[in-house]
Amino acid sequence: MTDRYAIIGNPVAQSKSPILQMAFARQLGQDMSYETILATADTFHETVRRFIREGGKGMNVTAPFKLDALDLVDTLSDRARAAQAVNTLKFGDAGVYGDNTDGAGLVNDIQERLGFPLKGRRLLIIGAGGATRGIFLPLLETGPAYFLVVNRTDCKARAIVGDHAAPGKVEAGPIRLAEGGRFDVVINATSVSLTGDRLPLPEGIFAEGSLAYELAYNKGHTAFMEDATQGGAARISDGLGMLVSQAAEGFLLWRGVRPDISETMELLRNK
Repeated sequence: MTDRYAIIGNPVAQSKSPILQMAFARQLGQDMSYETILATADTFHETVRRFIREGGKGMNVTAPFKLDALDLVDTLSDRARAAQAVNTLKFGDAGVYGDNTDGAGLVNDIQERLGFPLKGRRLLIIGAGGATRGIFLPLLETGPAYFLVVNRTDCKARAIVGDHAAPGKVEAGPIRLAEGGRFDVVINATSVSLTGDRLPLPEGIFAEGSLAYELAYNKGHTAFMEDATQGGAARISDGLGMLVSQAAEGFLLWRGVRPDISETMELLRNK
């Protein structure tokens, strides 16, 4: 019998997940279906429970329900616990398992697709919202030499770093703290590229041979990417690879096999 999967959100019609997951299924010969489900704040929990009762095997969770999904899980992965947000649910005999694949998707994209190892590097994240919560721990686990999280409201950055803070090793603070830092990887985790605004980048944040990574995707050559190039970044990337890689992580959780993302990346670029 065909196994059912879905993505739930509001809005959800624009999601690329059905394209991604069904491309993975075809690639690996998996008998599964994947649908989009629209919910509201009032109907989210019951909609997920009904999907489980109907035999659903798993769900992706998108905005605005990544925090609400925490209330549904019986078991939480370490990375979902660190992010305090869930984007992937797996249903089985052991109950509901909640995971967050965003950080693993980013790490895989940078290290595998872009060929840029993170161990021993100097990392900078600009922004301290939900995106940063999802990627902080997986990036930290790569073993950077120095890791700085900065934000306009610096208390939010410090809250994300939390107990991991270590002077000269893992730090957080206002954006000006990054000035002159010469980072190997600079990640824009703010929403400015979604609105078309410009991010005031401090001077001297890009090291020789550095990578500037834009979490936004399908926005073309953003202002952040332009400013990073002018500021000395040797390489730039948008977040499409992260999107595809985090979806592949979810597929691995559900089906036990990891898809090759290269052909799916090409499919999305062409679309």
